[in-house]
Amino acid sequence: MNELSDQVRMIIFVILVLLVTFVWSHFYSPPAPPAQKQGQTAGQTTPSHPVRTQSGTGTATSAPAGGTKAGTGEAAKPRSMPVARASADAIVQVESSLYSVELANHGGVVRSWKLKKYFDDQKPPHPLDLVDPDAAQQLGWPFSLLLSDPKLEAQANGALYEISVAHPAAGQPAGPGPAPPAAATRFDAPVEVTFHWSDGHLDVTKKLNFRQDYEISLEASVMLDQEPLPVAIAWRGGFGDKAVYNASQLVAVFYKVGGKLNLLQYKKLGVPSNQSQPLEQAGPMEYLGIEDQFFTATFLPDGADLVLWHWTQNQNLAGSSQPEAEMAAGSADAAPLRTRLFVGPKDLALLEREKPPLDELVNFGFTGVIAKPLLFVLQWVHRYLPNWGWTIVLLTLVINFAMFPLKMKSWRSMQKMQKVAPEIRAIQDRYKKYSMSDPRKRKMNEEVMAIYSREGINPLGSCLPMVFQMPIWWALWRVLTGAIELRHAPWIGWIHDLSAMDPYYILPAAMAVTMYLMTKMTPQTTVDPSQQKMTQLMPLMMAVFFFRLSSGLNLYMFTSNLVGVAQQLYLNRTQPLPAPKGKFKKKTE
Repeated sequence: MNELSDQVRMIIFVILVLLVTFVWSHFYSPPAPPAQKQGQTAGQTTPSHPVRTQSGTGTATSAPAGGTKAGTGEAAKPRSMPVARASADAIVQVESSLYSVELANHGGVVRSWKLKKYFDDQKPPHPLDLVDPDAAQQLGWPFSLLLSDPKLEAQANGALYEISVAHPAAGQPAGPGPAPPAAATRFDAPVEVTFHWSDGHLDVTKKLNFRQDYEISLEASVMLDQEPLPVAIAWRGGFGDKAVYNASQLVAVFYKVGGKLNLLQYKKLGVPSNQSQPLEQAGPMEYLGIEDQFFTATFLPDGADLVLWHWTQNQNLAGSSQPEAEMAAGSADAAPLRTRLFVGPKDLALLEREKPPLDELVNFGFTGVIAKPLLFVLQWVHRYLPNWGWTIVLLTLVINFAMFPLKMKSWRSMQKMQKVAPEIRAIQDRYKKYSMSDPRKRKMNEEVMAIYSREGINPLGSCLPMVFQMPIWWALWRVLTGAIELRHAPWIGWIHDLSAMDPYYILPAAMAVTMYLMTKMTPQTTVDPSQQKMTQLMPLMMAVFFFRLSSGLNLYMFTSNLVGVAQQLYLNRTQPLPAPKGKFKKKTE
């Protein structure tokens, strides 16, 4: 068979190519491209899906813009979505008997979160706003988004969202579609507020389901060309009551993982080398959030694991710079973020009813076993005695009278020790020339213990009341400085807030005076002049320490000392100290 020439082979190849092209175009022609949407220019492209870094620092890597298929050079067509944006600013206000929340469609953020049962320090007082508008205008607002791509994040947080409002029970809109522009629209909880914005490629939805209590449900999703992106909801611009002393340092980010609650003060937030850079805290978290002394915004899981990002930012207001703690709760995957959020007071009864319970946010430390019962007793007494100051006074009286039998036992021990004090001093003088490492010092201790044994003295007997009272003091310190019931609770006259320090330092000074009187009336169990001097200086040191502590704690200490002075007077009159023995001659060895 003759071989085909090269020219014949070329002709056959061209015919086959034309035949295949004709058949393919006739039977497998692609559908016509959709009509171009308004506001979208021809050839518009967006970056491909960004990749979240493991550190969660806010930086991201992305494929080149324009998106080409690997190895082919063929341009990939982005899958566009319907454009949705509002034409002007709008405000929605959600009200319940407990809170008033103001939402803005510019960024889909919270502009104000006021608690109706708690007030600020203005005159006249106003409901406390947990959002600081001065800081938020510079640093960002609560419920803004945290994305891995800074450009996409800026787009989402600067957009004008459409707002729709519905009552969840009825499933019907509560208002006529999007909220009217440039006007506040008020709705009563329970109500669901939805923010939606899209430029055709980036699509963002936030759903906020408000209940009548302090808990809301929140859902957020971000799509880029119909591909879901990881998203986190941030609480920016600081948090809480700014009137509290050192408020910026008292605000902390917290998270509970593995059954342990972790608190991060502002110095521990963010990347160590750059605290303004978000740092990811791995989960899964039982809950997480931000708090100050009395209030919290706590994110709780709602069917998905939560991850924490935290950082700080500085604001320059009136020439001063204060660090603001900030955080975000998100998900490690690209599924829609669903979470519950408790925004309200750190009231122990309310926190215990949450699921999971949040009672650990009321930080009693290692004294919790004593502090909680003391708080319950205070709350019970307050039902019948409406003034919290007098409630503290009554509790102090009960504790002191309950401890009086121990004090009498301590008093008898002090009497016996006072009786033999000259004899013990004479023994100590005979051995004072020897160093502590000298074996003859052991003989001194034996002689002293022999005297204690002869007189039936327990050297630790005088310390028993203090040993039993120390845990109660520590627990009361936790309760009286951390219980929200004492916030803005008045007593008498100049004391308008038992959780704050005395503005005129009257209670700390009175506490120091009564402590000094009690010290002078109490027999000295030591014969060492330096130790006696330290005992006399103790009231002054305690007063300096208590100047910055709460008025409630100072009231407890003052009342306790006052009762102690009265009890000491009674003991001095009914069981006076015996006359000291004559001087003991120094014996020579």
